[in-house]
Amino acid sequence: MKFTAEQIAGILDGEVVGNPNAEVYQLAKIEEGKEGALTFLSNPKYNNYIYTTEASITIVNKTFVPENELKTTLIKVDDAYLSFTKLLEFYDQVKGHKEGIEQPSVISNGVVHGDHFYLGSFSYIGANVKIGDNVKIYPNCFVGDNVTIGNNVTIFAGTKIYSETQIGNQCRIHSGTIIGSDGFGYAPNADGTFKKIPQIGNVIIEDDVEIGSCTTIDRATMGSTIIRKGVKLDNQIQVAHNVEIGENTVIAAQTGIAGSTKVGKNGMIGGQVGIAGHLTIGNNVRIQAQSGVGRNIKDNEVLQGSPTFGYNDFSKSYVHFKNLPKIITEIEELKKQILNTKNGNNG
Repeated sequence: MKFTAEQIAGILDGEVVGNPNAEVYQLAKIEEGKEGALTFLSNPKYNNYIYTTEASITIVNKTFVPENELKTTLIKVDDAYLSFTKLLEFYDQVKGHKEGIEQPSVISNGVVHGDHFYLGSFSYIGANVKIGDNVKIYPNCFVGDNVTIGNNVTIFAGTKIYSETQIGNQCRIHSGTIIGSDGFGYAPNADGTFKKIPQIGNVIIEDDVEIGSCTTIDRATMGSTIIRKGVKLDNQIQVAHNVEIGENTVIAAQTGIAGSTKVGKNGMIGGQVGIAGHLTIGNNVRIQAQSGVGRNIKDNEVLQGSPTFGYNDFSKSYVHFKNLPKIITEIEELKKQILNTKNGNNG
């Protein structure tokens, strides 16, 4: 699909400087721009590239004044970065526009779906599933019985959504994710074996949630595992049974949260963080990567380490951690000197 500079300026409420009929059909970084590409310039340190780029159209701030001759057509806007982001969103919507039900696929009894529904081939939709408008379910997906899915939801290929799961509006769930599998619940028997505890709860995902690839969110033993509005989960995250993650919290890859822990809102959790079960993590908490959390955390704490402690304390202590061998050698020398002094005094 091609767009002219004039059409793009209309979308962005911008001003064309150059050829209004210049056409683009792809997006590119300014340093990699070729003919037919659209790019942008917002960071002054990339200014030199605008004089060498082969991109047909470049979005710039209205304040930009060229110092040399340009090959590229400019579109001047209030904020080049935000405008380019708007175009990326538009491009993503156009690229991902699909409708209809591909075959082979299975739609069970009692399924209801809204307008502009897309179901990819080799997918299975269980009984009594309710699906809203503008939902895209890509190939090789499984949706179990009694699942509800809101409006404007995208579920990418190979995702598995177990029965009774509830998904809100404007959610994106990436490939390979599993939602609603059994929580890790077992009771020890007297003979050392373990008896499985039935997991009869569900998973609730509220609006505007994005879940990365190969993440697993376990159903509750009873009640619900809850992912609140605006949460963003990276790839390869484990969320155990009965966990609750508060609004607008973001969590990076390979983090694991054990059962029944409650994470507050507006948190930021780095990669490879481990959080023990039955804890309460406050609001606005920052946990640095590779930290291990084994205690309740108050609001607004910033933590690092395993087990975690205050980030500032960790940073100060880390200076000494690196020098421990040297410090120990110095301490041993001091001990020898003290002993020699004592022996000399006694002599």
